[in-house]
Amino acid sequence: MTQLNVNGKTVNVVADPSTPVLWALRDNLQLTGTKFGCGAALCGACTVHIDGQPTRSCVTPISAVGTQKITTIEAMADDKVGRAVQAAWIKHDVAQCGYCQSGQIMSAVGLLRAKRRPTDADIDAAMAGNVCRCGTYARIRAAIKDAAQSLA
Repeated sequence: MTQLNVNGKTVNVVADPSTPVLWALRDNLQLTGTKFGCGAALCGACTVHIDGQPTRSCVTPISAVGTQKITTIEAMADDKVGRAVQAAWIKHDVAQCGYCQSGQIMSAVGLLRAKRRPTDADIDAAMAGNVCRCGTYARIRAAIKDAAQSLA
């Protein structure tokens, strides 16, 4: 059994220590907002925050988390930056198929926590690891800029 801190709550997960955080969240804790994409940390669909840093949960074993805090898309509605990003996502109609959006939002929140007034280059660098098959990159950039302005 592994004890994790997920979205501010201590939870016990009965799984092999090598189990990726993604599967502990989805299969053990029924937090299905975090998506499986490539399984190799290449697409960003599985992005969560571990101690505030965007992290690919598909390649991070639960044994590597220790006492660090895991935050998922399910907690973004209770977070000032998360709410601003989600509101901007809706305003700019970012999502098409929506599959990558939880990972995109988690990376965007990570960016805005680190840099409140990101440049286009900052946005491109922070979001480079998040792939959107629908190609909504222009709307993602506009939404991040809008969220940044709303947080100013």
